[in-house]
Amino acid sequence: MAALGEAAARWAPGLWRRAVRAPVWLGGRRFASGGAQSLPTFGLLLDIDGVLVRGHQVIPAAQEAFRQLLDPQGQLRVPVVFVTNAGNISQCSKAEELSAQLGFQVEPDQVILSHSPMKLFSQHHDRRMLVSGQGPLVENARALGFKHLVTVDELRAAFPVLDMVDLQRRPKTTTLPRNDFPVIEGVLLLGEPVRWETSLQLITDVLLSDGNPGTGLATAPYPHLPVLASNTDLLWMAEAKMPRFGHGTFLLCLEAIYRKLTGRELHYTGLTGKPSLLTYRYAEGLLARQAERRGWAAPIRSLYAVGDNPMSDVYGANLFHQHLQTQQEGAARSCASILVCTGVYGPQAPSPTAPAPGSEGSPFHGHRDFGFRPELLQAAHVVSDLHEAVRLVLHKEGWAL
Repeated sequence: MAALGEAAARWAPGLWRRAVRAPVWLGGRRFASGGAQSLPTFGLLLDIDGVLVRGHQVIPAAQEAFRQLLDPQGQLRVPVVFVTNAGNISQCSKAEELSAQLGFQVEPDQVILSHSPMKLFSQHHDRRMLVSGQGPLVENARALGFKHLVTVDELRAAFPVLDMVDLQRRPKTTTLPRNDFPVIEGVLLLGEPVRWETSLQLITDVLLSDGNPGTGLATAPYPHLPVLASNTDLLWMAEAKMPRFGHGTFLLCLEAIYRKLTGRELHYTGLTGKPSLLTYRYAEGLLARQAERRGWAAPIRSLYAVGDNPMSDVYGANLFHQHLQTQQEGAARSCASILVCTGVYGPQAPSPTAPAPGSEGSPFHGHRDFGFRPELLQAAHVVSDLHEAVRLVLHKEGWAL
């Protein structure tokens, strides 16, 4: 929780101020507001998996929702950003994917991936970072501002004797130890990797050796090297009937290993993705920029965050709403959480705070650094799907359905 609060306090206010000052253009043109509809003073933060899509299948209710959100010219009537905890894809690719699925143009700066707010961690951008994840990993890290990167595969190639779990991949000959490999100065965790045993082993080696995995230290250094991580979701929803492991599960494994080996807690210099406050402040800034480029002069006062995961979407929105009641860096004054039943949370599921059978309380699926406050799991509104969520928002704002 300390890393979360420190990051939000240090970077979020400046982000919002820059967002409302700097005009942004889409496709080389500035959109003009049109129609008799009053200017929007609210914006939508939409989760993707479990709200818009299940795997590669678009949820029909999402298509119905956007029929109400688009004007006759195919432009959004209100500012919308897509806030996902996915990270193993580029921002541009995700925007193209959403455009094809939803049937209208989604711009890259309307998409917030779990690691997008790491652009703000500029004091670490010049460090040599070990980066973990999959997809366009180096491309994503460079787009965030990180200049010197080492992948887990590159580290394994340099020190093949470190990866010993898979019998088929163990080195067949003894290699000479290297002493020319650059020292690693931090760890960047952008998403779940493919070979967990390899990544867990080599990341731990880097932390225990103070960035010199080819050597050994008698005592593990503490504090350890900076660790930046995105997406703490334990679970996420795809086509399978049951939720799948998310990057939060990988982080849980890494934390448990580090604690078991050292007797100390793994410390994150920064955590991004929902339910991080920093992610919501970043999203608020993008909504303000979107409203400005459309010529909507009225400030965006009310935010509505729609998601399917109580622990990330609802918890994060409620946490941000409470933050807005005491901190007024930006224009927003409220953030209402709306829980849909098309993803992780379903109509047959028990209440997020209901005790599990045979236990004293409900299992905590959130990350340890965000703490556990059961009241933050209670959504302001629970609806069947995104279509119903949009109708609810438009009704509350006095807009025609």
